Amino acid sequence: MKLSHFTYEYPPKLVAKYPAEPRGSSRLMVLDRANQTIEHKTFADITDYFKPGDVLIVNDTKVFPARLYGNKEKTGARIEVFLLRELNAESRLWDVIVDPARKIRIGNKLYFENGLVAEVIDNTTSRGRTIRFVFDGSNEELYDKIDEIGQTPIPPYIKRKVEPEDRERYQTMFAERRGAVAAPTAGLHFTDDVVKKIQDIGTHLTTVTLHVGLGTFRPVEVEDLTKHRMDSEYFRIPADTADLVNDALKDPDRHVTAVGTTVVRAVESSLSAANLLKGNEGSWTDKFIYPQYEFRIVERLITNFHMPKSTLLMLVSAFGGYDFIREAYEEAMKEKYRMFSFGDAMMII
Repeated sequence: MKLSHFTYEYPPKLVAKYPAEPRGSSRLMVLDRANQTIEHKTFADITDYFKPGDVLIVNDTKVFPARLYGNKEKTGARIEVFLLRELNAESRLWDVIVDPARKIRIGNKLYFENGLVAEVIDNTTSRGRTIRFVFDGSNEELYDKIDEIGQTPIPPYIKRKVEPEDRERYQTMFAERRGAVAAPTAGLHFTDDVVKKIQDIGTHLTTVTLHVGLGTFRPVEVEDLTKHRMDSEYFRIPADTADLVNDALKDPDRHVTAVGTTVVRAVESSLSAANLLKGNEGSWTDKFIYPQYEFRIVERLITNFHMPKSTLLMLVSAFGGYDFIREAYEEAMKEKYRMFSFGDAMMII
């Protein structure tokens, strides 16, 4: 497969600027791989696709307000600082992207409006830097300071200003573990009511963590996909999740469903020698999934509609079948499905 295989045209008016209101009222496209059929549903209908003993895996990562604006010492130049990931909590070290990068050198200090100060200590890439926050309080106090001035990092293709309500809109109901700079958007459709109905059926809901980084959305710039390298992202698989999933995999009448591409990448990155799910308390993955990847853990997938040429579209195409996904996207645009992070949902069975 080549990069050019994953391009398509979409009407800009279909890009969702806001999530469905109320939450959970999105449309749902259901793709049946065995029968090659496409059905149009609402997200509330998703409960029809679960039965006792099934396992539903969600990502419990939590988005933090990663986009900060500060001023450079002496010149007062305004600088955007995008926090990518915390490198060392004790030393207050963070990987960041700065803009404009040309103005920021090692040794520069950056001042933020609430008194927070950071010092640039390393130059990692053309736009990347490592900074150290000059702060004497606890980690939680530092996070509170960041939250005071940080903006929710909604995707740049959503052409509007960030609003205070985005802190809740761009967060799933499962969010518990702080560390993502983008939401696992397939989880945005779920509500307490839907989850309760799924659990009442007898389906097990369980969690993994993958802290979504910008690497998931970094443009693929090589035509030969084998030459693309993903950025590493932190993930963890609780032991009880691994046990639930492995029990289900041993029974052909039970299904394992992943909520989102981030869950897929996490579980497919932690395989035992027997190709079962292996628990871990913290690791990193740079797994890049594209056709013809052979999935070992995930049997069904709930996802959104993804940008052209994105690694997310490539993963979904590997799971659903390249031609079938192309057909589904053409159908989605014909039926005016809402696209991308705040858009409608797809379930591949």
